[in-house]
Amino acid sequence: MKDRLAWQEESRKTVFTCPVFSIEERVCRSPDNDLKTFTVLNASDWAIVIPALETEQGRKFVMVRQWRHGSQELSLEFPGGVFEKGENAETAARRELKEETGYSAGKIRKLGEFSPNPAIMSNRVHFFLAEDLNSPAGQQLDEDEYVEVETHAIEDVINGMGKPPYTHALMGTALALYLQQVHY
Repeated sequence: MKDRLAWQEESRKTVFTCPVFSIEERVCRSPDNDLKTFTVLNASDWAIVIPALETEQGRKFVMVRQWRHGSQELSLEFPGGVFEKGENAETAARRELKEETGYSAGKIRKLGEFSPNPAIMSNRVHFFLAEDLNSPAGQQLDEDEYVEVETHAIEDVINGMGKPPYTHALMGTALALYLQQVHY
């Protein structure tokens, strides 16, 4: 039954390339045998890390505040970023955690993965929970990253999700996975 919904790709060509992504036009044959052209954005996979820090006031999230050019606003997020060439998901998650926050994780486990927008994007985003955090050793940001590290009560993040500065949709996905796995 599922196979009757599948489209068959006939050809693809790259029409634009930049350092962050490329765009392809894909010609596909529909289940009714019609040919249609679709645009697909190809980017590297991403890792997003939910750092859980045990404090005297209870468990808190380590988060990063940064400017987002697409939305033209500051966003409060879990640390994360693009895989480097040859990295696996866990290695990318550990590296991004350390680079953006200075923390390293004694324990890290994958919570899940998603297609960020399967209608037009080919990549995946991998979500991790980082625990047993070691003292921060200083950020190692990329040359175009300006990131402030903050800790926030889990309840504040839950109650704020979907309102500024918690407007990044993938952070909502990360939080849902955390709640599913940890049973807040």
